[in-house]
Amino acid sequence: MTMNPAYDMTYRVERFERGQAHRVRSVEQRIGGKGINVTRVLNQLGKYARATGFSDHAFAAAAELEMPVDFVHALPWVRRTVVISESEDGTATALWEPGARVSNPHAAEQLSVRVAGMLPEIAGLVISGSLPGGIEPSLPAEIARTAIAADVPTICDVDGEALRLAAQVPGIVLIPDETELQRLTGTRPTTADDIVIAAKPLIDNGVRAVIATRGAEGIVAATADGAWSAALAEPLAGNPTGAGDAAVAAVIAALASASRPDWPAVLADVVATSAAAVVVPVAGEIDRGLRTRLTPTIQVRELGTPCR
Repeated sequence: MTMNPAYDMTYRVERFERGQAHRVRSVEQRIGGKGINVTRVLNQLGKYARATGFSDHAFAAAAELEMPVDFVHALPWVRRTVVISESEDGTATALWEPGARVSNPHAAEQLSVRVAGMLPEIAGLVISGSLPGGIEPSLPAEIARTAIAADVPTICDVDGEALRLAAQVPGIVLIPDETELQRLTGTRPTTADDIVIAAKPLIDNGVRAVIATRGAEGIVAATADGAWSAALAEPLAGNPTGAGDAAVAAVIAALASASRPDWPAVLADVVATSAAAVVVPVAGEIDRGLRTRLTPTIQVRELGTPCR
């Protein structure tokens, strides 16, 4: 589910310098947004996935050419995100537009009804990304609560007030980055054990799992059954845009396949899938061969800090 989709623009330059004119080597435009990227990666992993959320008619038509979609047409226009990718060392600079405001007072209800109608036939739900203006931050939590009540594993990859409200839904899986986790918990964790300690009140409150993404340092997962960290043996250079979405896709694929996942094995796959997105210049794509090669090399460590 992508409530605030975007057209992703990627400009490739040799080296980006602030305040200077640049000759762009190539330009790529594609439909995007966090949930769109998750859908793409799931399809590359061999999992049938459908994209939903809010859009305008033009965006929905473009998306339908690539993947199964079922959007509520509630946006007057769809925003753009711009990534400046440097050929010299793979550094990426991103600019995110805020997006249009939803003016239809019934849009949230329409989306909730649409998702509720899908629940009997789906094995997992991901709610990703920012919210457009006019949509209450409680909507992701409300939809997640309905999905979990229908026994559908649900991930919320949101931020701010939407994340705080989602964290109050029993059974939810949260995948924040370190900054989002800091804002959610009011702590400043610096180590893997710190992250587990920060996540413990959330687990005690009913959250199924907190999976904190840490960029090149990998991920930390905290559940009621244990906590683990996972990381690459050596970091990879590339474009990190979309790596988090690839990680989310790997997590929901695992949760949709097993009611009691083998978390160390899941985390190894998550890190490998995320890394396989870093080496691809655009978001929503992975190098499947690299993912296969990396998975057995991922270093997974059980953490001594208990979550129970």
